[in-house]
Amino acid sequence: MTQRRSPRTPGAGSLRGVIRCAALLCAAQTVVVNQVAAQSTPADRAALFDYILAKTLERESFSPVKNRTLRLDVEREMLRFRDELIAADSEEKLYYALAKISNARKDRHLRINLVEGGISLPDTTGVEQANYPVPGSRVLHAPIRFATDYGTPGAYFVFVSDYAEDIRESGRGEAPGIGDKLIAVNGRDFADYVAEIEPYHRYSTINGFWWQLATWIPQRSHQFPPEFYRASLELILERRSGERYSLALPYLPPAEIEWVGHGERRYSGFTRVSSSESFDVYLCREKRIVLLQWHGFRDDLVTAVDRLMEYAVDQDILDYAVVVDATRSGGGSLGAYAVRRLSPRPFKTTFGNLRISDITQPFIEAMLRGIRRGDRGSLPPELDDGTWVSEWLERDVAKAIEAGQRYTNNVPFKLAHLPEYSDGIIDPAELHFRGPLVCWFSPYGGSHLDQFASIIVDNELGHTIGMSPGGYSNTWEWEEVLVFPRSQEPVVEFMWSIGHTIRPNGEILEGNPARVDEFVPQTRDNYLTYYDELMARTFQHLGIR
Repeated sequence: MTQRRSPRTPGAGSLRGVIRCAALLCAAQTVVVNQVAAQSTPADRAALFDYILAKTLERESFSPVKNRTLRLDVEREMLRFRDELIAADSEEKLYYALAKISNARKDRHLRINLVEGGISLPDTTGVEQANYPVPGSRVLHAPIRFATDYGTPGAYFVFVSDYAEDIRESGRGEAPGIGDKLIAVNGRDFADYVAEIEPYHRYSTINGFWWQLATWIPQRSHQFPPEFYRASLELILERRSGERYSLALPYLPPAEIEWVGHGERRYSGFTRVSSSESFDVYLCREKRIVLLQWHGFRDDLVTAVDRLMEYAVDQDILDYAVVVDATRSGGGSLGAYAVRRLSPRPFKTTFGNLRISDITQPFIEAMLRGIRRGDRGSLPPELDDGTWVSEWLERDVAKAIEAGQRYTNNVPFKLAHLPEYSDGIIDPAELHFRGPLVCWFSPYGGSHLDQFASIIVDNELGHTIGMSPGGYSNTWEWEEVLVFPRSQEPVVEFMWSIGHTIRPNGEILEGNPARVDEFVPQTRDNYLTYYDELMARTFQHLGIR
């Protein structure tokens, strides 16, 4: 029996979904559902590697600034894992070899996904796109959390940041303390552990890598090969006194863990007045501050921002200072819509381009099909309904292909807020906050958050405190189901970044996050009071006692 893989339907307004859908339509194969990956030959796997490398060099929108910063030669780094892929004689070995080949590009956005008829892993079900890290995998969590001490560049380390209420009952060994330094993980010295597990991480900056590293240590999933795990999480920790001790903790379903809550964000003197998917709103009338705890630039962003402005008018707080806590924010889209209302000043938005390659024409056709279907959803008049994107694709991008250009011209990012011929300058909305703006950032997130940060910093719209975001952003991505070139059997879905994000200052954003005005690194010494420190620095900047 044969089955054809059905393309995923993108969500309303999701251009990335349109691209994914197009890639699957172009690359879908009629396949026999069996473990064909395990039956591949070394010749199959060698040909597959050669295809991946050739298409990466042809399609990828490399970031020179990131490659310089990380001292990265992508081709050389991918070649490191060629022999491992060729020697991979099991599904599991194939999956992790391909993961390392993908991660060799050092791009937080890019991953591999399981597909119907391709590689399968134990304890996974279904063939839809991964809910990070692979579809159907069961993520377990030990009752402990870690964070990174960024106090000394080149000498980062990981420390205990929180633990479960009943950790003494669930584990074996001494009770941990906040700030205790991690010395070993599951029998591996910490330095060796970091070196061995690094190829399995997706990241675009060193700070972003260390943030993720700390987050993933207590988790058990298919993110990393099984040899990194034991039946329980076995740790060696070091107290501030220098005393070392062992701790063994079970891996549990996350829903069963009740955390003490060390390091949670609390804003003394502020009252939460509303919540949404994109952000929560806090108010302090005494200090005349509106604080937005930013979660991401999600599907409800426009509605949430409009409601915020209605509230601001009703409460007569448009002259208040605005503080944006984006230290735990994800990405999304349409950030400029929010900036127009958070700042009283005009600003230049981010730009983007598209690398010309073998998939550019299919990309254009897929985008236009999606726009005609109405995939962009219902948007306010100030945002593109698909007209600006269509005109750019049919005119500028088509001309770039015809002329043999390597990249298209730079245009306002995804043409969401301005047409292709615009200079990128966006005026404040008619209704906007008039007070000063302060933003807090960290390496936790990136993507559209990185664009938001670069708009604030490069245009000097406000004062920024904390640490730079994760440093990852691109315009467009292409996803394709890889097949063994010799046997034509499917393997996994592979992604390429096919366009740059250009910061308002003209620099490529990928691997190049905006720097904050006041650098406040997270350390084990300030971890419990970190947000108090950010608030104190905010008050000082605003002249508030």
